[in-house]
Amino acid sequence: MANMEARSRAIDEEAAREAELDLEEVQNAAAEEGDEDIDMVSDDEETKGEPFHLPTAEEREEEKKGVADVHVVQKRMRYCARVLGNFKRLAEEGRSRSEYVAQLISDIGSYYGYNEFLAEKLFHLFSVAEAIEFFEANEVSRPVTIRTNTLKTRRRDLVQALINRGVNLEPIGKWTNVGLQIFESTVPIGATPEYLAGHYMLQAASSFLPVIALDPQPNERILDMASAPGGKTTHIAALLQNTGHIFANDATKARTKSLAANVHRMGCNNVTVCSYDGREFPKVMGGFNRVLLDAPCSGTGVISKDSSVKVNKSDRDFMLLSHLQKQLILCAIDSVSPESKTGGYLVYSTCSVTVDENEAVVNYALKKRPNVKLVDTGIGFGREGYTQYRGKIFHPSVALTRRFYPHVHNMDGFFVAKFKVEKRTKVAETNAGVDTVTRTAADAIEDKRKIEGLCFCILFGTHDIKSDIFAFLSEGKQKRTKTKGHARHKNSSTK
Repeated sequence: MANMEARSRAIDEEAAREAELDLEEVQNAAAEEGDEDIDMVSDDEETKGEPFHLPTAEEREEEKKGVADVHVVQKRMRYCARVLGNFKRLAEEGRSRSEYVAQLISDIGSYYGYNEFLAEKLFHLFSVAEAIEFFEANEVSRPVTIRTNTLKTRRRDLVQALINRGVNLEPIGKWTNVGLQIFESTVPIGATPEYLAGHYMLQAASSFLPVIALDPQPNERILDMASAPGGKTTHIAALLQNTGHIFANDATKARTKSLAANVHRMGCNNVTVCSYDGREFPKVMGGFNRVLLDAPCSGTGVISKDSSVKVNKSDRDFMLLSHLQKQLILCAIDSVSPESKTGGYLVYSTCSVTVDENEAVVNYALKKRPNVKLVDTGIGFGREGYTQYRGKIFHPSVALTRRFYPHVHNMDGFFVAKFKVEKRTKVAETNAGVDTVTRTAADAIEDKRKIEGLCFCILFGTHDIKSDIFAFLSEGKQKRTKTKGHARHKNSSTK
């Protein structure tokens, strides 16, 4: 064990030295970049005997009809990137910056296989040089990572067991004490006796982040609104040390099979698996200490895993996803108990890097729910969220959110925001009373059907957990009845 600790320290020290050298190289390169670019352009021009020609819009359209030469496209991308980095000195006379940008976006789409809409959407998130780094990083697979299940083993014991099986691995980083990165293995990582016994979970490093931000405390009642296949749910259970109660929900009933299997395998006996549309949850059950919403998204952060995202996403897709995410985040906020002594928190996350699905949704929640505020995520790294983007101005506190990129953090693109839900003001309560009065009889009947109807629910644990569920359902029904009676009494008094 001492050898493992010494090796781990040596690896950390070596990584720190390499990081310092990399930073020094980047700084030196940045200082000399302007001169080098001019020299490279001059060399190219001297070699070819003629200056580089930027195609016109008509020539670009004509080129799209045929098959572009990959080497020509690659060279043109480098040239456009250099010109945009020093436009005044390197641009052709009479050509605008927008022409170079349009050409570069077109070439990125052609070279990396994106439709032009998505290439442009992702390009504008970064500077020119960083945009190319981002697209390049999406062509490389992210490292294979696993999470130690502390309910069944310790990380150092798991490390020793896997090394004995011929696995080369090391800790992911200082920000997590349960993560391990796999470099190579002589055995299938998803079929070892340790995996089958539930000692670890195959899980992307970025998926650790929302649970770290959630920071669950023992004996709390927690909702995971979109939980399949169960990586985050079982992580929460491990942090709770199998105390409290977790409701692991997923809208797709078929996906709850893998969720239930992982909950069993990892030894989590404080989990209830259920299948509801997340937008129904405040009506079905509320009063949670903490809620985790890993929302359905476009997947623009995981393009290295699913390259179909490059061509199958349109403006309409982002509009529909954003609308769904806004509905879900309001329901998640309403499911949190502001009176919780230990909690009262919501964590919102996506595996997307677009502003429409991240900062715009968070800003919408802040406007619609004045009783919530953003707080620090507690994650020690990551870039701040945008407070303004292409003419859109967001609340200053959106800077407390965190963004993660494949080319910067060597993990899937991810976004994490943490809200603190506080008690509503009198104005908000008055508005809620008005909303209750205006509810229709059809809404009331629908609520009753949802509460009293049969629900798909797989229970893990003792009889006490079952009693807890039905107590919650009864409590919710009593609260609604009381609210309706209050509203009816208030209405009659007015008359």
